[in-house]
Amino acid sequence: MLAAKTLINPSPPLNLPPKLTLRRPKPPFSLSIRNSLSDSQAPTTPGQLRVDILSESLPFIQKFRGKTIVVKYGGAAMKSESLQASVVNDLVLLSCVGLRPVLVHGGGPEINHWLKRLNIEVSFHDGLRVTDAATMEIVSMVLAGKVNKNLVSLIDRAGVKAIGLCGFDGRLVTARPAPNAAKLGFVGEVARVDPTVLWSIVNDGHIPVIASVAADETGQQYNINADTVAGELAAALGAEKLILLTDVAGILSDRNDAFSLVKEIDIKGVKKMVEEGTIGGGMIPKVNCCVRSLAQGVKTASIVDGRVPHSLLLEILTDEGAGTMISG
Repeated sequence: MLAAKTLINPSPPLNLPPKLTLRRPKPPFSLSIRNSLSDSQAPTTPGQLRVDILSESLPFIQKFRGKTIVVKYGGAAMKSESLQASVVNDLVLLSCVGLRPVLVHGGGPEINHWLKRLNIEVSFHDGLRVTDAATMEIVSMVLAGKVNKNLVSLIDRAGVKAIGLCGFDGRLVTARPAPNAAKLGFVGEVARVDPTVLWSIVNDGHIPVIASVAADETGQQYNINADTVAGELAAALGAEKLILLTDVAGILSDRNDAFSLVKEIDIKGVKKMVEEGTIGGGMIPKVNCCVRSLAQGVKTASIVDGRVPHSLLLEILTDEGAGTMISG
């Protein structure tokens, strides 16, 4: 099926791996009759092409209309202005055709920038940011302030109202210290989610934009992994789909072969790949996040290549997708 990305801001053709190659649809028969020409004789005009795309997208729009989709945004898609615009436009289009997107974001590169600018040491332990009191103050300012409000502004300008939130707001997310807090500092986990504050936002057709910082029962702030926050919110909202935008193609059957993308897999298959060591490194927490959300009622979870323009539309509005879809 033709990629729905051509609906907005068409991008140059991509050199995608073979398993992500998109199929070009044939024009609908009715359009051929209108021109009284055969498919081979009738020229494909820009207008006709747009109609073809909309027609092909209809079953997917019908499937997801009125459904909640939780998207975790980060990685390359956050650092590149063109990819950022692509994600924003995708969210706005999905909202306009009746889906209920919820955006969760981190902001690691922006945090690093401000820590260095303020001469605060940046350190990591087992891939997680060590977050002392000074670092936590910057994390909160950058995520809930600068990054969050910039995304809200971009979505507003693209045509849909967005509401910026973090875990503190309406007690949306209550945090607890991570098990290795002695080494990591104020790095937390999700203790509880109360989505009450989100219902009026999504029911009014607005897009919640949520920063992955939250506080515990005493008011102590914590930095929480954005994948984790997205997965727990998806479960609490009864989302149809969880999408994690990443800097890789998805789950690979061979980590050394970028073309070995696994398009679809179930929880049992994922667990087997982890046990065999096929899935490892930074992909493990993402996969665990997806599995946990599926176990709590989310219908499907996808790990999507955020480096591909309009990857959200490719994942939701085509049968090819843009990564790996995990089902229960």
